[in-house]
Amino acid sequence: MKLIKALIVVLIGMVIWFCPHPEAVTAQAWHLFAIVVATIVGLIVQPLPIGAVAFIGVTIAVLTNVLSPKDALAGFGNTTIWLIFCAFILARGFIKTGLGRRIAYKIISLIGDSTLKISYGIVLSDLIISPAMPSSGARAGGILFPIVRGLSSALGSEPENSRKKAGAFFMQTLWQGNTITNGMFLTSMAANPLIAKLAADTFNVQISWTLWALGALVPGLISLAVIPYVLYKIYPPQIKRYPEGKAIAKKELENIGPMSYGEKVVTSVFIGALVLWATGNITGLNATTVAMLAVCVLIVFGVLSWDDVLLEKGGWDTLIWMGALITLAGGLSKLGFVKWFAGYASGAVGGISWVVALGILLLVYVYTHYFFASLTAHITAMYATFGAVAIAAQAPAYLVALVFAYASNLMMPITHYGGAPAPIIFGAGYVTQNEWWRLGFITTLVNLCIWTFIGGAWWKILGLW
Repeated sequence: MKLIKALIVVLIGMVIWFCPHPEAVTAQAWHLFAIVVATIVGLIVQPLPIGAVAFIGVTIAVLTNVLSPKDALAGFGNTTIWLIFCAFILARGFIKTGLGRRIAYKIISLIGDSTLKISYGIVLSDLIISPAMPSSGARAGGILFPIVRGLSSALGSEPENSRKKAGAFFMQTLWQGNTITNGMFLTSMAANPLIAKLAADTFNVQISWTLWALGALVPGLISLAVIPYVLYKIYPPQIKRYPEGKAIAKKELENIGPMSYGEKVVTSVFIGALVLWATGNITGLNATTVAMLAVCVLIVFGVLSWDDVLLEKGGWDTLIWMGALITLAGGLSKLGFVKWFAGYASGAVGGISWVVALGILLLVYVYTHYFFASLTAHITAMYATFGAVAIAAQAPAYLVALVFAYASNLMMPITHYGGAPAPIIFGAGYVTQNEWWRLGFITTLVNLCIWTFIGGAWWKILGLW
């Protein structure tokens, strides 16, 4: 099967390579386009892991003289990928010390006396740890899933015959909430820095950590308030009251014991990093510099060892595939391919109001995620080109960059394979595939309305368009 997938990738790349290219596109740009398409197909069908596919794509670009070795390696020196790598290391501190579990149980111990309130406790816990944890799989799957699974069992809700008591509702709340928190910070989803880099290279729009968070503040908080309640109404748990919830959470906190030395250090570093990220315009400190400083403090104070850094497979893997994709995408933009494509595609929306054009492009962008099992592959394939077409239709550049950036996260829940935590949460067996797809379609529409209309108004107030 892997051999067949690999042959499909190679065949697609070769067909495009040898096809006649438009006069306005250079042979070098067209050949790089062929490599990029083949790489994206490889990310979708995955004959090899994502990191390996991306690295092979860059290597082929060098071997065929489409890119020089210097240009091919330039992406790995990009500050955005080192920002996300350092965030992975900071996330390891949350997991190793148990601080993430403590935060979740603490919130539930305060408000968890009903299934609806517990659902808000779940999304609030995810929100608090999301700025320092770019792996949605680690947050939703590694920290929160075991807690949600335990709460479901405590209510007598099991996948086999009592899933609708509470477990199914909790699992969907965890999944849907994780989608929203992914989009709220530059460092809360691994591919967000890739989006920021594509926006800078393609649209000349600079999205800093502070701008991303400020832009997401109002629509994100509204979504986090609305979605659990929407799920409560359209997918209600059979159990509504749960007075034992607070007691269970307090018992777990007693078992965990007082805050350890490591937890105190991680808490201090996390708060300090948030302050420095938010005040970067004042201090002059780059977001990556702050993240690097946070990692250094954790190592110097003994919370993490260098072996912990070396063993952070997710971070190193992300560094490789993101560096490779930044190289390939940046090459297409530098060689003028994206500009040509935007001009060519803008003819399809000629004469249409930019508002209508942006709406159509956004819906197509989001709901084509049915064909992707990876947010990264989807973003790489479509973010820059769809955004460029919208801007060519006269849509404001900052609005386009932000709308598609946040939509790149909001599209995750429409399928049971649409994001990293999906196999863990769906695999628990509480939610059927039909229910998952139905709920994903509805909540995605609700989120799109919130982020497009309320978010658009908020960004107007901020003067971003």
